Amino acid sequence: MGSSGDLAHFTWEEVQRRCTHEERWLVINRKVYDITRFRLIHPGGPRVISHYAGQDATDPFTAFHIDKELVHKRLKCLLIGELAPDEPSVEPCKDAAMVQDFRDLRSTVEKMGLLTPNKLFFFGALMHILVLDVLAWATLRYCGTSLIPFLVTLVLLGTVQAQAGWLQHDFGHLSVFSQSKWNHLVHKFVIGHLKGAPASWWNHLHFQHHAKPNCFRKDPDINMHPLFFALGKKLSVELGVKKKKYMPYNHQHKYFFLIGPPALIPVYFQWYIFYFAVQRKKWVDLAWMISFYVRFAMCYIPLLGVSGTVIMFFLVRFIESNWFVWVTQMNHIPMNIDYDQNKEWLSTQLLATCNVDQSLFNDWFSGHLNFQIEHHLFPTMPRHNYCKVASLVRSLCKKYGVEYQSKPLFTAFADIVESLRESGELWLDAYLHK
Repeated sequence: MGSSGDLAHFTWEEVQRRCTHEERWLVINRKVYDITRFRLIHPGGPRVISHYAGQDATDPFTAFHIDKELVHKRLKCLLIGELAPDEPSVEPCKDAAMVQDFRDLRSTVEKMGLLTPNKLFFFGALMHILVLDVLAWATLRYCGTSLIPFLVTLVLLGTVQAQAGWLQHDFGHLSVFSQSKWNHLVHKFVIGHLKGAPASWWNHLHFQHHAKPNCFRKDPDINMHPLFFALGKKLSVELGVKKKKYMPYNHQHKYFFLIGPPALIPVYFQWYIFYFAVQRKKWVDLAWMISFYVRFAMCYIPLLGVSGTVIMFFLVRFIESNWFVWVTQMNHIPMNIDYDQNKEWLSTQLLATCNVDQSLFNDWFSGHLNFQIEHHLFPTMPRHNYCKVASLVRSLCKKYGVEYQSKPLFTAFADIVESLRESGELWLDAYLHK
């Protein structure tokens, strides 16, 4: 297929029909690609690319890839045609003006250099994690293993795990180096050796979340919830109408404090990450993980013994889990949760995300994920630049009447509980009366 004139022409309707298990097409910059087989070897995983089957994937493609020329070369073998000349560049269901204005904003962001990282910033982030890690060990080594040094060590190690979680997120999103391979390598070190988790597991789940945030059956963060929580107004009513009662959802805002923040990492993730690595034969990731547990054991068993080290390990996971869940869910659970509506990239991200007000503490505490809106719109943007693009995003949202939410930290926390209470009541009403 040489020139554009040699390519077959398709309508949007024809593309939209190709979203079955047998055949999956998508559009990038008016070109039509058949990803039916390629999805199985897609570096980001088969699901994330499949979430755009039958749709225009131009904006997520631009958002997720830092070396677009290389990726375009690899896409050539998947090219089967292009949109017919009389077909619009934007899907008929979308606001073409909004789509174009966001793409213009993206061009402005690139020209301003906001996608260029300050490597010294990330070096400092890594160093402060390593210093805290050494300080935690030194506290027990030189101050003894009595209660106060033990508690100080717990807080320090919990901080290490939380902050390493934000740092691995940067490398996972290819936000630090200009070449993907270096981001991937350091990502394995940070999430594997500093945290004891597989990079492939994070990639598998997290990019799906970014592709279709708060979209039921496409965002894995939402898919796992119906067993324990009824989320979102529409889905809660749907569960009630279907008489689904896996849990007493009308009390979920209460039991969230027991099985949500405290339990996610030490009870569920802790075993599942090993299952994931072994079941999918991610042996390199498993080796990095094991290096974390060997290092942790060598550092603390001589000081605390085996039982003391195990106790400390799970208490650290408990601290990390509370920190992680409150920060990551404050931006999403209170927002709109629905099936995929195939909206514009701007609308898709703004409906599902909100910000928390900026402060030095909030930036550090959340790893700059208080700027969740900017992060979702520009996932490869280095986090130290979120604040620089925020005003431009606000202006664009105002132009199109898209709500841009930013709130105080503890209001964001309270909104998690309030949204759970509200959706639980909606579930109960539908369960009893519909």
